[in-house]
This record gives sequence, structure tokens and C-alpha cells, in this order.
Amino acid sequence: MKNIKYIYMLVLGVSLGLFVGCSDLEEEPVALLSPTGYFQSTDDIQAAVDGSLTHAINEEIWGRKLSIALMLRSDMVNLQSTQTRRVEMNMHTISGDNEMVYDPWIRMYLGISAANTAIAGADDVNEDDSVKNPVTAQAYFARAFYYFHLVRLFGDIPYYDAPVVDADAAASVSNTPEAEVYQNIIADLEYAKTWLPNTVTTRSRPSKAAASSYLALVYLTMAGNDTGSEYWQMAFDEATDVINNAGTYGIGLDSDYQTLFNANLIDASIEPIFALDYNNVEAEDNAYDQTAPMTGIRGDDDDQGWSVAVPTMAVYDSFDEGDYRTRVSFQTEATIGGVTVDYTNFTISGHEHAANQPYIAKYTRYPGPYARSNKRATSHNYSMIRFAEVLLIAAEAAVEIGDNASALNYINMVRERARQGGNSTNGGYVEETIAPSAVPADLTGTVTVDDVLEERRIELCFEGKRWYDIKRRELGDAVFSASGYEGEKPDWNSSVDYDTPIPDEELNRMPNISN
Repeated sequence: MKNIKYIYMLVLGVSLGLFVGCSDLEEEPVALLSPTGYFQSTDDIQAAVDGSLTHAINEEIWGRKLSIALMLRSDMVNLQSTQTRRVEMNMHTISGDNEMVYDPWIRMYLGISAANTAIAGADDVNEDDSVKNPVTAQAYFARAFYYFHLVRLFGDIPYYDAPVVDADAAASVSNTPEAEVYQNIIADLEYAKTWLPNTVTTRSRPSKAAASSYLALVYLTMAGNDTGSEYWQMAFDEATDVINNAGTYGIGLDSDYQTLFNANLIDASIEPIFALDYNNVEAEDNAYDQTAPMTGIRGDDDDQGWSVAVPTMAVYDSFDEGDYRTRVSFQTEATIGGVTVDYTNFTISGHEHAANQPYIAKYTRYPGPYARSNKRATSHNYSMIRFAEVLLIAAEAAVEIGDNASALNYINMVRERARQGGNSTNGGYVEETIAPSAVPADLTGTVTVDDVLEERRIELCFEGKRWYDIKRRELGDAVFSASGYEGEKPDWNSSVDYDTPIPDEELNRMPNISN
């Protein structure tokens, strides 16, 4: 546990104050600053925003703990190690003292605290709205980004929309109902959409397209399984607004699916809409990327991965071998002890965590020039939302509102890109040009919800999306049954396991909140 543990202290701004800037953001210890007197220019607001977004790349969020937790809780990745905290995630037996719950919870509230500080501090900046509000809008986006993760994970949560300067007030806060949290997220994203620019110099800064894309995803999430929900139309409208203005926003599908996971090329891609950009600095605060070693092969001469999160054979077999995305997503060969072997011999390293099955290749294949041993601290830009997902949001919403023509169009745009092939490698890192193919063929006839969810599962695999799809569509009873890709999860209980338990430490220190 960290030295300063409790959320009511964090929202006071008495945090650890450990901020390491992304490669395109500025480093500022904003949590040590009071909003009063510090904010004099838009540069000060920007520094606070950068501090807020920097929390997302911390080891406690997307550097490892939240990203891996989302993988393990899905039906796409099994656990190859025995650490209790990870077993709980994989088996849905999550306890209130699990650090993979506690650490992301605290870190996200740190990000919210910094965003609230930026929003409050903007009131002190004497600049025209046309100058100030586009910068402040980034803080509204950051706050929405963190709360959207929190509400999907936990349901009812404490909600802070301003810096808290009173410890007693912070400790006595109650849960805000999930529905109200969603309305606050929508309000923040609407403000961001109004003021953010159409284009940005780096996708690690939010744009108008990012705000609109997240609004579409929020509405999709709120619609859930309700086929009559008004939110389907709202999701469709927001997603198609992004699609129809792709040229204005400078976004679109990348021609090569592999580029999306190539740290050497991703900066030039038009597909990411909002990304977390690692600056490859292994700092005391652990603000670096560990997803590659967590998913890498134990004993691989190149990776020396940790074999923590590994797809089951059933997951691999569920992908079409002729689909280029299969090649990009899975590693099926490796060199271990100087011997090149396929996935049936990955255990020749002799390590108990090694597994004879294909591994995840998305984060280990092209980590960029700053990758250290085990490929920690890579150059990856992780797409939090990208254009292909917006197309699939539009497709799913179109199914629900009865617009089959649009559903076919948008899902087939994603499949068409997959057929184009591109420059990828085999498992042994020999680069090859993969020719276009006929797989996956365009869908015809009537598109179903299952069609779109399956396309999301393939297109967005291992990107931290699948668990949220399982929850919003209430798929748990099916996917965690004996017929699921990982086999039966006997402890799965749909009445309680869709929501993550709020950490025990928080319940003890904040008596008015509850699970």
C-alpha cells in the first residue's frame, strides 16, 4: 500500500505528488499546488491537465494493474501465475483488499483531483473564453474519462466535481448513484465537445472527435441490454457524427492493422482518436508500461516475458487463421534458448508459468526504441478509443434502431480493412508483407447484435474492451459457463460480480459509502 492511502486525503491535494509527463505532455506536480494564486495563464491550466492525464499511464492504471485486470476479468485471457490478487480477478472472487482494485481506484481519483484543480483554477485566469475554454475543456474530458472507468467498474461511487479543502467533508461523502454519475460524465463530455479543437498535434491530448466518440460509447453503455432505450439512437447519432466528419477531424481507418500496435509507426496513424502515450521514463512513481512483459512469453530470448495473461487455446481457435488480425494479435513462434519453436513447445524454458499456447503479440512485437529489458517502458501509444471502434459503436446502435443498411456498412468497413493485409511478422520477428485476402468476407443479410459483439471481440481483442462489453450486455452467465473460451468459472455470480467491490480501506475511512 502507498504511504498516503485514503481518497479523502487525495482529493485535498495532499497526494504523493508524483507525476511523470507523457512524451507529449508537460511534467508538473500539480497535486501539490493549491488552485488559489497558482493559475495565472492558460499554460498553468494546461500543466494541471497534463498532470491529470499523466496518472493514466501510471503502473497502477494502464501501465499494468487496470489494463491486466480488465484482460483477466474477460473471457479472452487466462492466468498463468498464482498471485492471489490476479487469481481473484481471473476467477471473479475479488476481495476488498485486492491491490489491483485499490491502486487503480486511488490513481483515478488522483487524476480527477488534478482535473478538478484545473477546472477551478481556470476561474482565476483572465483570458478570453475563446482562448481559455479549449484548454479547460481538456480537464472536463479527463474527469469524464476517469469517472467513466470508475462507474463501469464500481457502479455507485463518490463523485467530486471540485477540489476539496475540508477533510471532514471529504470523509463524509456518500455514494452518488450510477445514473447520476453518467449524467455528470455526459455534461463534461458535452462541454469538452463544444470547446475542444477539431484536430490536435498529438492524440494524447483530447479533441472534439474524442469527446464525441466517448459520448457515443457512454450512450452505448447506458443502453445496455434495453432494446427500447433512447440511448441507442443517441449512440448512433454521436458515432455517425464522428464518422461523417472524419475528414475534418483528420481521423479514419489505418490501412494496416499492425500499425496500430507498432510503436515505431503509431504516431503517424490517423486511427487513434484518444491515446495514452508513454514517454519511456522509468520513474520512481512507476509511470511506465509493463503490459508487454505481462503478456510476453516466459523464457523467450527476445522478450523474457512474465507469462501472466495468456489466451486459452479455445480463444486462439476462435479466430480465423486467414484473418490478418489473427496474425497481428497472436504470437505463435518464439526463440527460446537459441531454438526457434512454435507454440506447442513454449515450455522448453522449463518455467512453471510458461504455456504451450499462442501468446498476445499486440504489445510485444513492436515496442519501439525505448523498450528496456522485458520491454518495460516501451514507446507504445495505447488507443483508448479508435476509429474502428466508433464504426462498431455505430453498427451496434444501428442494429438496435432497425437500420440494417448502416449496420452492414459500418461493420463491413472494419472487415474490409482486415482483408487488406500489411506488414507484420511471424512469431520469430521476421518481418513479412502479408498479401490481401478474402478473409473476413463482408457480412450480408441481417446484422445481429451477436455479429457486432463478435466483431468487437476480434477487432478489439486484448485492448481492455471485452470485460466492459460483457458487463454492459450482461453476457457473464454465458461466457463464464462450461462452454466459454476459458471453461466454467464456478465462482461467477451475476447478481454481484458485474460490479467491483469498493476497497475495504475506503469503506473503513468513509463510513457513508458502501458496496
